[in-house]
Amino acid sequence: MAEQILRDRTGSKIGSIETQSNGVQIARDRTGSKVGEYDPRSNVTRDRTGSKFGDGNQLAALIH
Repeated sequence: MAEQILRDRTGSKIGSIETQSNGVQIARDRTGSKVGEYDPRSNVTRDRTGSKFGDGNQLAALIH
């Protein structure tokens, strides 16, 4: 399981993206709350409630 930390231009953590062994990526905000996930098998990004957010990997757009 790998984790990529996302930072703003001042270096403050704004979120992270965790890649699981099955390829699914989980996006979390700065507090660690899940904001969405991307499944590469279906090529769909879903928000925290499981609703489709869009096609392709759009996790960065969910972290703000």
